[in-house]
Formats: sequence, C-alpha cells, structure tokens
Amino acid sequence: MTLPLIHHPGYTIDLPANHPFPMAKFRVLKEQLDKETAGQASHWLTPVAVAEIDLRRVHARDYLQTFLNGKLDDAAQRRSGFRWSQALVERTRLEVGGTLLTIEAALEYGLACNTAGGTHHAHTAAASGYCLLNDLAVGAAYALAKRWVRRILIVDLDVHQGDGTALIFRDNDRVFTFSMHGAENFPARKQQSDLDVPLPRGTGDDAYLAILAAHLSRLLDRITPDLVIFDAGVDVHADDRLGHLSLSDEGLARRDTYVIRLCRDAGIPVAAVIGGGYDRDLAALADRHAQLHRAAYQYWLEKQ
Repeated sequence: MTLPLIHHPGYTIDLPANHPFPMAKFRVLKEQLDKETAGQASHWLTPVAVAEIDLRRVHARDYLQTFLNGKLDDAAQRRSGFRWSQALVERTRLEVGGTLLTIEAALEYGLACNTAGGTHHAHTAAASGYCLLNDLAVGAAYALAKRWVRRILIVDLDVHQGDGTALIFRDNDRVFTFSMHGAENFPARKQQSDLDVPLPRGTGDDAYLAILAAHLSRLLDRITPDLVIFDAGVDVHADDRLGHLSLSDEGLARRDTYVIRLCRDAGIPVAAVIGGGYDRDLAALADRHAQLHRAAYQYWLEKQ
C-alpha cells in the first residue's frame, strides 16, 4: 500500500506573464515530486471536477450561476484576482474536486495530500484573494453530507486568515475552524474563526512551532474530530512575497511533520492541501510545498 497523492494537469492554466499568482507552481510541484521518492513510491489519484450540487452546500446559487456562466462584473473579478475565463472555471472545479478526493482517500487510508487547494478566502457568495470556490468548506460539507464523519477540525496554517471558511462555518458546531496567521496580513477585515491565533510580524521557527504545539494538542483532545483538513500554506516562509513571518525550509518541514504525526498518532485521518505560496522562483516555491508531501511520505513509511 502506498501514500495517495492527488493531482490533475488541469490545476495549471495559462495566465498573463505578469500575473502575480504563480499558477505554474502546481505543475512544477508535480514534476518535483515525480523526481523524488515521495512521488515515485506513492499512487497518484486523478480527480474530476466537483459537481454543482456539491458546491451548493456551501455557495449561494446566484453566485455559482454568475461565476460558472461568466457573469462576474469587473469589481468581482478584481476582488477574485483573476479575469474570468472558461478555463479558470474548469481549473477551479478540478481543484475543489481534488480536495474532495483527498478527503475521501484520507478517510480510507488515513492520510492523503493534494497538490493544490486551500482556497479559504472564498465566501458563500463572493470570491476574494485568488479564491473563487472554497475547497476546504465544500470538502468538509461533502464529508458531513455523506455521513462519513461527525466532527471536522480545519487546521489552517496559511499566513492569511481563513476568513471565508470561518464565516461559512460560523454557526456550524460540527466544523471547528482553527486559523493561525499573520496578524497584520490580508484580509484587512478578519472574520471570527472558532480559534484565531494571530502572530506578530517576523515570527520565526521556534516561536511559531511552540505556539502551534500549545494549541493543537489541546484542540484534538477537546474536539475529538473524525477528520483533520490541513491547509499547509507555505506563505509563512521568510522569503515569501505576501507573508510577513519568518519560517525557514526546516521550520516548514518541522511544522508539517508535527501536524501529521500528532493527528495520525491520535488515529485521526488527515487530508492535506498545499495552501498559499507566492515566490516568483517556482523551483524554490515547489520545494517548499513539497515539504508537506515529504513529511507525509516519511510518516507513511514508518507506519507500514
């Protein structure tokens, strides 16, 4: 039995050369993993585009019709960070489908990793911050609707607060949202997660990991989730263009290893997505994202 990894070539589409979102990182990450044991000794699963009926558990019907059919106005497109295209719709639906497949594989095998996902700024009826559909929320709602789980913990360690996810599950006691993020970073208007841990600018490896350890173990004991959805954003890295924290490559590896080991040793399945990362050096960025898959693979090997 090998570690399930989820990828679709359609995660990457063409954008203008000067676009600030590093769309090619998904392709480069797959290429990187294929060169490593973490890719070669895993089995790749290919998702399909999420069905509209599954999106409707989270997103408003009017918003879905507007987005899916190319009716977003200029203001909404600016807020999303993308100009609308049919290719963008298909790419976004594939990414959400990938997170659904990651959750399904995690519940079957105990651990699974997507090579995309983490679109936590998407709200019920609006896109924001490069997030058009909220894959974390759609995935959590999907698992609950299927009655695969009773309680879910979303561990969001992207440098930006998971505002869309927090708002979507604000009144849902079956999904606990935990966001540990840069206090001074996007979004300017934060929402209220079940637990928010804002971090000061420049927080480094040791302080970050100590704060994470002070919260996560207690959360697992308190919530007793049937599933952890882990958003492993690498925009907490010191060299990221859009983050204000100061984690190193080693710090990212320690973080991802800690989360996976703590949850899996407690018998909790982990569905992991890569979250944000915005370095223009795609090789360096893909290497940071690959830390998640390496940590998962190392744990997988030790437990076989």
